[in-house]
Amino acid sequence: MRLEDYWGIGPKTSELLTAELGVERAVEAIESADVRALVDAGLHRGRATRILRRANGEAGMGVLATGDTREVYDDLLTLAAGYALTEHAADRIRVLTPSLDRDAIETRLAEVVAARDAWRALDDGERDRVVDAFAAYDEAGGTDRAAVETALALREVGLTGETFDALADLDDDALREAADALGNVRGSLGDDDVEVAPGADDELDRLRERLAAAEDLADSAFDVLETVRDGSLRDFEALEAATVDHVATETGVDPATVRAAAPDDALDAADFVSATLRGLVEELSAAVDEREADVAADLSDRIGDAGGDVSRAVEVVSDVAVDLSLGRFAAEYDLVRPRLVEDGLAVRNARSPFVDGDVQPVSYAVGDHSLPAGAGVSAAESPPAGDRVSVLTGANSGGKTTLLETLCAVALLASMGLPVPAEEAEVGTFDRVVFHRRHASFNAGVLESTLRSVVPPLVEEGRTLMLVDEFEAITEPGRAADLLNGLVDLTVERGALGVYVTHLADDLSPLPDPARIDGIFAEGLTNDLELRVDYQPRFGTVGKSTPEFIVSRLVANASDRAVRGGFEHLAAAVGEEAVQRTLSDARWTPEGDRSADE
Repeated sequence: MRLEDYWGIGPKTSELLTAELGVERAVEAIESADVRALVDAGLHRGRATRILRRANGEAGMGVLATGDTREVYDDLLTLAAGYALTEHAADRIRVLTPSLDRDAIETRLAEVVAARDAWRALDDGERDRVVDAFAAYDEAGGTDRAAVETALALREVGLTGETFDALADLDDDALREAADALGNVRGSLGDDDVEVAPGADDELDRLRERLAAAEDLADSAFDVLETVRDGSLRDFEALEAATVDHVATETGVDPATVRAAAPDDALDAADFVSATLRGLVEELSAAVDEREADVAADLSDRIGDAGGDVSRAVEVVSDVAVDLSLGRFAAEYDLVRPRLVEDGLAVRNARSPFVDGDVQPVSYAVGDHSLPAGAGVSAAESPPAGDRVSVLTGANSGGKTTLLETLCAVALLASMGLPVPAEEAEVGTFDRVVFHRRHASFNAGVLESTLRSVVPPLVEEGRTLMLVDEFEAITEPGRAADLLNGLVDLTVERGALGVYVTHLADDLSPLPDPARIDGIFAEGLTNDLELRVDYQPRFGTVGKSTPEFIVSRLVANASDRAVRGGFEHLAAAVGEEAVQRTLSDARWTPEGDRSADE
C-alpha cells in the first residue's frame, strides 16, 4: 500500500516517512497505531494522532458528526490519556476511535471493566509499585530489557485477575536470565543495529579502546608524523620503524599488527603515516564488528528458551499498560459498564466528567430503555421511556448545556468500548452523534452554517443522536421557534433521537406524540447570593428562566447608587415583590436552603 493512500499523508509527509523509516516500516507503524514511530520520524504528535485515528478507525470517525462532537471526543481522550502509565499507552489511548462493531465494543468494555476492578483491588502501596515499574519502563526507553524487568516487577506485586492473566504465563527464571543478557545490549537482539553494551565482554572492550585510540591518531596524523620525525631519522626505514613503535605504544596494539596495516607503496612520509593509521582503523573496526557479532550471538544463545518469554513480555507489558491505564481512568471517575441496546440513550445519576468537585447527578433518557423503576427508585431517577425527542427548558445557568455534553460524553465513551460516568446506563449504537453548542450571536452566516452542520447527518441513513443547544441563539426568536419545530418533526420522521435545549417552549407548536418537554428549575439564592438550581430535569414540565433570581442578585451586589436604581427598575418590571422575597429568603434563611416561593 502506498503511504499517500492513507488519510492525511501527502507527498511531503510521504517523503519524510520514507526517508526516516522506509515505506515498509512506515506502513507497519500506521497499521499498528504507533504514534511514537511517526513522531520520532518528524511528524507533530497531533498530526500523527489524526492520521492514525483515520487509518485505524475510519468508519467510526463518522460518528463524530460535528465540530462540537469532535471537541468532546478529544477532551475525553485527553482526560483518559492523563491516567496513562506509559507514554506509549497514552499514545494508544489518544488514537482510540468510536466503533460500529458491537462485538469489538463489548470486548473492550469487558477488558476495561476488568482492569478497573483490578486497579481498585490494589492497595496504595501496590499501586505505587505498579506506577514506579511503568515509570522505570518509560525512563529506559521501552527497550526489551525494560519490558522484561517491568514484567518481573508486576509479577512481584502479585497482580491477579483477567487483566494480568498473560503475566501469569511468563517464566520468572527465564525472564531473569534474559534480563541479564539483555542488560548487555542496546536495542533488540536480532536487529541490524543491535549494539553490545560496554562491560559485556572484556575482549570487545579492549578492541573498542584500541579502535578509539587509533581513530584519535588518524584524526591527527600530521602530529604523529611530527612526533616520529625528530631530525635523527635520516632514512625512510627508520621513519617506518618509529611510526610502528609510536602507534603500537599509543594504541596498545602489538607492533606486528600495526606493521601489517602499513602500506607497501607510500609516496612519502606523510602518506605512510596517514595510510598506516587508516589501515589500522579499518582492521580494528573489522575486529570490533566480528567480536561484537560473536558476543551478540552468545548473548542470544544465553537467552535460550526465554526468547519466547521475552517477546511475550514486550507485548504483555504494552497491553497491560493500556488496559490498566484505562482502568485507572475508569476507577478515578467511577465509570460503569453500560448495557448496549439497539436504540435509546438512558442514564441514571450521570455526572459530567468535565466538571470538577461535587456535582448533582442527573437522570435522563430519550428513546426506549429499561432502567428499573419502582421500589427504592425516585421519580426523578426514572425518566420516561419511548419518547424520540425531548425539548429541555428552564433556568439560565441551570445545567442544560452540561446535560447535553454529558449525554454526548456517555454516547462517545460507550462507542469506544469505555465505561460511562453514571450509576446505570443503556446506550444504543449511533452512526452519528450531532452535538451543537450555543452560539454567542446570530446572523445569516451562523444560521446557514448551523443548518449545514446539523441537518445533513440527520437525514442520512442509520441512527442519529441529536444534541442541540439553544437553537434560538442563531436567529430571531419567532423564526427560531419555527425552525426548532421543524427539527423536532424531522427528528421524529427520520427515526432519530434528539434533545433540544430552548427557552422558546411556549412558542412551539404542538409537538408530535413521540416528543416531550422537560424543565430545569432554579429554587432560589443561597446566603452568598449564588443561584441554587435543581439540575435534575422535571419530566413533562416546562421549566422557567426565573429572571427575578438574577435581578435579585444584581440588586444586592450593586455598589453604585445609580446602577442599583437601574436594577431596581428591572426588578419592578419582573415583579418587585418576587425580587424582595428572594432577597429576604437569601439573607435570613439559615444555610440558604429555602426556595424563593416558600
